[in-house]
Amino acid sequence: MKILYLECNMGAAGDMLTASLSELSDDAKAFEKRFNALGIPSVSLRLESSEKCGIRGTYSRVCINGENGHHGHHHNHLADIEHLISHLDLPVSVKDNAIAVYRIIAEAEGYVHGCEMDNIHFHEVGTMDAVSDVVGVCMLIDELNPDRIIASPVAVGSGQVSCAHGILPVPTPATAYILRDVPIYSGCVTGELCTPTGAALLKHFVSEFAPMPVMKTNKIGYGMGKKDFETANCVRAFLGQTQDNDGQITELRCNVDDMTGEEIGFATEELLSHGALDVFTAPIYMKKNRPGVLITVLCGSEQREEMIRLIFTHTTTIGIREYSPHRSTLSRTSYTVKTAYGDIKAKRSEGYGVIRHKVEYDDLSTAARKEKLPLKTIRSEVEKSIL
Repeated sequence: MKILYLECNMGAAGDMLTASLSELSDDAKAFEKRFNALGIPSVSLRLESSEKCGIRGTYSRVCINGENGHHGHHHNHLADIEHLISHLDLPVSVKDNAIAVYRIIAEAEGYVHGCEMDNIHFHEVGTMDAVSDVVGVCMLIDELNPDRIIASPVAVGSGQVSCAHGILPVPTPATAYILRDVPIYSGCVTGELCTPTGAALLKHFVSEFAPMPVMKTNKIGYGMGKKDFETANCVRAFLGQTQDNDGQITELRCNVDDMTGEEIGFATEELLSHGALDVFTAPIYMKKNRPGVLITVLCGSEQREEMIRLIFTHTTTIGIREYSPHRSTLSRTSYTVKTAYGDIKAKRSEGYGVIRHKVEYDDLSTAARKEKLPLKTIRSEVEKSIL
C-alpha cells in the first residue's frame, strides 16, 4: 500500500505542505511550471532552496503582483473562491478537493463569527496566496496518488498571534475548531505553528493521526516555514510502501432476527461500498430457538468508527461485538491476459512460498456470452495462456 506520512512536529501551514510534497514529486520544476500556467490572478509560485537548523529543504514562495504573499487582507466570499477554483484548468477531482478544503475553513470561520459560512469575509485565508497553497497541495496529492495519508499528532504552538480581527490565542479559534477530534498539543514553541489553511488541508486529506506505521520509505520531503526557531521549522513528508500481507484488522459482529433477506443484502452492499474488507452472514439460532442471522464485517482499524455507524444505520441490531484478529494474506497484483477472446483480467497472489492466479469472473462471463461458449471453456483457455 502506498502511504504518505506527514510529520507535523512543528505544525502545518499551506506553504510548508506544498513545499514538502513538491520534494516528493518526480519533477518539482514541472509542477511549478504547471501551477504558474493556471492563471490564478496576480499569483506566481517559486520553489526555493531553504535551510533550517542545518537541514536543507524547500520553501514555497508565493508572490502577489511580484511581491511576497502571505500577508494581504483582500476580502473574498466563499462563492468568489469557489468560482475561481472551478474555472482553473485542473482535473475535476483536484478542484473538488480544493473547494472542499475551503468549505472546511468557511465552516470554522462561520462558527467563530456566528454567521452562515456563505456570508464569511475571508481575511488571511481568503487572499490569493492562500488559494495558491490549497490548490498547490491538492495538485501534488493528486500527482502522488497515495492509497492512504497518515499524519502525526499536530503541534499547534502557544501564546498569542495578531490577526485581522485583533490579538487571538494560539491555536486561533478557527484552527481550534477545524482540529476538533484531531490529536493536538502545544509543544514548547511560543507562536502559531498550525494555520487554518494547514489545519483544513490535514482535516480533509488525512485518514488517521498516529505514529508512523512500519513502512519502506522511498522519498522524504522537507517543507520549510518562514520563521526560525530552535527546532527546525518544517513539515517532513514520507512517501513509501507498507506491507499489507500481515497486520491487525477489526472484526465486527451482530445478530439480527427481524430483517428480510433484501434488507440484509442492502446492508451488505452499503458496507462493502464504503470500504469493508469483507461482509458475510451465517444462519444461527438465538434465544428460544428463534432463527436469526449473524452478520460479520471485516475492516481496517481506521475504518472501525465508520463501519459501526453503518451497521447501526442499516441493520436492526442494538449491539455490536468487536474483535481484533491478526490477519495474514498473500500480496495481490492485477494484470491482463491477451487471448483469442480478447483481453481478460486476472489476479496473481503470492507469499509464503505460494503463487496463485485467478481469472476475473466478469471478463470470463462477458467473453463466454460473446462467443456463445461455456464459461469453463473460456476459463480453461485463459488458464493455459497464464501457464
